[in-house]
Amino acid sequence: MRHIDFSPLYRSTVGFDRMFSLLDSMNGVENGGNSYPPYNIERTGENAYRITMAVAGFGEGDLDIQVKEHALSVRGEKTADEGEDAAEVLYRGIAERSFERRFQLADHVEVRGAKLVNGLLHIDLVREIPEAMKPRSIKIEAARKGSEAQTIEHKEAAE
Repeated sequence: MRHIDFSPLYRSTVGFDRMFSLLDSMNGVENGGNSYPPYNIERTGENAYRITMAVAGFGEGDLDIQVKEHALSVRGEKTADEGEDAAEVLYRGIAERSFERRFQLADHVEVRGAKLVNGLLHIDLVREIPEAMKPRSIKIEAARKGSEAQTIEHKEAAE
């Protein structure tokens, strides 16, 4: 993929630095980067999401999930079992190598929980917009006739 220069946008926008940095990082890393372990991102509701990662061979103790500064990080490090040294592996098709996968989270997205079921790690996320940021209706009052309306306008202007 070709490189896109966001410099002109930096000069004419305020507060979008994080978005441009995210686009820059996705432009280089994800396209040519590591694809292990495979994952899905699903929308399970209007404001609910689920990330499902195929982590066959990893147990709960081998996985670490952290959220920090709008980034979700999932790490897996396989610890060697005591009985594994005795068996000679002729072919290894199940990748049990260590990994770290990062996901950028939008504002107000929170991790609600994680489950490991049949080799799949499910991470549930929800977007909760604070009450102050939700749309609200403003009541429109009818204008009063005559001098009463002018008096109200003068009072509001003085305040």
